[in-house]
Amino acid sequence: MESTRGTVAELVHARWGDHRPGLWCGERTLTHHEVAGGAAARAALLTDLLPPGAHLGILLDNTPEYPLWLSAAALARAAVAGINPTRRGPELARDILHTECRLLITDRTHLPLLDGLELSSVRLLVTDTEEHDALLAPYAGARPDSSRATPADRLLLYFTSGSTGAPKAAICTQGRLAAAGRTLAGQFAVRPDDVHYVCMPMFHGNAVIADWAPALVAGAGVALRRRFSASAFLTDVRRHRATYFTYVGRAIQYVLATEPGPDDRDHRLRLGFGTEAGAVDAAAFERRFGVRLVEGYGSSEGGAAIRWRPGTPSGAVGPATPGLVVLHPETHEECPPAVLDPAGRLLNGDEAIGELVNRGPSPFEGYWRNPRAESERLRAGGEYWTGDLFYRDADGFLYFAGRTDDRLRVDGENLAAAMIENILARYEGAEAVAVYAVPDPVTGDQVMAALAGDFDPADFAGFLRAQPDLGTKMAPRFVRVVRRMPVTATNKIHRALLRREGVRCADPVWWRPPGEETYRRLTGEDAEGPLVSPREALPYGGGGGGAPTTRGEAAQT
Repeated sequence: MESTRGTVAELVHARWGDHRPGLWCGERTLTHHEVAGGAAARAALLTDLLPPGAHLGILLDNTPEYPLWLSAAALARAAVAGINPTRRGPELARDILHTECRLLITDRTHLPLLDGLELSSVRLLVTDTEEHDALLAPYAGARPDSSRATPADRLLLYFTSGSTGAPKAAICTQGRLAAAGRTLAGQFAVRPDDVHYVCMPMFHGNAVIADWAPALVAGAGVALRRRFSASAFLTDVRRHRATYFTYVGRAIQYVLATEPGPDDRDHRLRLGFGTEAGAVDAAAFERRFGVRLVEGYGSSEGGAAIRWRPGTPSGAVGPATPGLVVLHPETHEECPPAVLDPAGRLLNGDEAIGELVNRGPSPFEGYWRNPRAESERLRAGGEYWTGDLFYRDADGFLYFAGRTDDRLRVDGENLAAAMIENILARYEGAEAVAVYAVPDPVTGDQVMAALAGDFDPADFAGFLRAQPDLGTKMAPRFVRVVRRMPVTATNKIHRALLRREGVRCADPVWWRPPGEETYRRLTGEDAEGPLVSPREALPYGGGGGGAPTTRGEAAQT
């Protein structure tokens, strides 16, 4: 029989008898002991409702029921599929059915999302109802039992936020989640008296793997925010005496956009851990709140990870550990080191940027019922291809350069969208920038940018001319000016939506006609025209595929 050491069930069981406050949400507070007991009751119910190894879906915001049912699943040897509440109609039904959920845990708030969906094979359990309480009542005295759980038991089926095709459900076992929690708890010296603020959605791997799991390992408290709120961030942090939090996407930028106050440093928060804050916003966050942000990289599937360490250059994610290499996606040869100027700008992006590949041991555990996607990740010889673009400097430090899905091909030259974004982010009026491809009527792509903030076409054109590292193919043909950047449920820029809408969108679009340096408003007649881009060399910049690293960002799938 396999040892139960290293299971999440064991970590849940360990909190039995711990009567310190352990879970906060709104006005409700539960002790660690009450959480363990509540998980035991739900696990006993699951054991009667589902066979071992069965799947349940959780369609909830960050309420106490989420960690209770997640802990229950670990004790009952069941697997949880985190269901994204921003999905709708057939897409929502597809996620539930694809992961073969026999039971769906939800609440009355989310019931309207299920109206009209064909889910006859799925039993609903609505948490804020008398039926739910009545079902749990007979199990109220249950004690947690972790003796049956094994490290190999599936625990999570969490959807990756891929930009193309249906989301893939990555598998995470109890052993991998427990190991990730131990690693992060050790890396950040998490103590039992810490409080982890969970404001990112728990249907996503970031909140569960990087926030909840290390708290569970260390016996730290967990404070839940039902949904992320920038305006409530500091209030929550103070109220719950939070010491640690995680973030994804534009969350840090939204917090920085709130009104500064003289007491911004009046709190216990000591660390934030996440992705996509960028060096500029991370520095601004530390200046204002006195809190260090640690940018990390880890593919949601667990196939590769980069850990920051002291001495990591600004804009870099961290050092390349043995097995991590940057390979050319077509030749599969290792890319040469980056050539950086004194300001940290990349001068040889076209040859230095490639896909990050893990040639060493990989904890990747596959996708649920998706062998084709697995084969795209795991190649011959066990290499794990991350789908993320990076470059490596001469000292072995790795810099994020975007998703492979975000690569553009303009006039036969491959460009990384993230690198262009880093340049455009210097524009004084830009609060947020996204770069993406729109089809060129002849062949390949044209560069389009969405910009939130103040935009002046003449100033913007002058700004582009002044950027020495803006390659001749990198200047945006189109600029969409938005009031607020569209984001996904995890606060990542909604690039798939931007690409899908292209130039025919509700927001004003400015464009630079072929052969011209200045931008003018795109009219309906322009939008219906050929928009053909002649192969001219634009009078912008002088580099080829270059970009600065001062706003280098790391992304999590």
